Amino acid sequence: MINDIKKDGESRMQKSLEALENAFAKLRTGRAHPGILSGVMVSYYGSDMPLNQVASINVEDSRTLLVQPFDRSMVQAVDKAIREADLGLNPMTADVIRVPMPALTEETRRDMQKLARSDAEQARVSVRNIRRDMLHDIKTLVKDKEISEDDERRAGDDIQKLTDKFIGNIDARLEKKEAELMEV
Repeated sequence: MINDIKKDGESRMQKSLEALENAFAKLRTGRAHPGILSGVMVSYYGSDMPLNQVASINVEDSRTLLVQPFDRSMVQAVDKAIREADLGLNPMTADVIRVPMPALTEETRRDMQKLARSDAEQARVSVRNIRRDMLHDIKTLVKDKEISEDDERRAGDDIQKLTDKFIGNIDARLEKKEAELMEV
């Protein structure tokens, strides 16, 4: 029972870490990478679809993304979706869409760092909430007399070690992302 709670908690913490990675992928660094456009939704024949399902996104050079819609009639819709995504990008449209990455100013880099810190704090809070839920489940087992108080104490220590490990991973990833953002 305790192991089931730990495994469930660990998988939930891992999902929090993956969510943080996805949030970090959307933060723009000085280089072009397809993850920047991962949140863009395109109106495709009346329904919103993720950009990567209606077009291929490639890195043309270190500062430019090349977006090729699968259907040529979608070029204008894709261009409009990128402009309206509030990413600060200004695509150039012809047969394909080129998305140049503007150079980041010091102020923009600082703002991106603040966003990264905010995302990391959300991930930390999520991990702590998972810890709280796990400890509550352990206390319920003690209350129902399914495990002893010694087992509760050991499980609590294991849960705290697991939480510390994931918080450490979050901090390490934040540090790496901040360094990446400040790179010129």
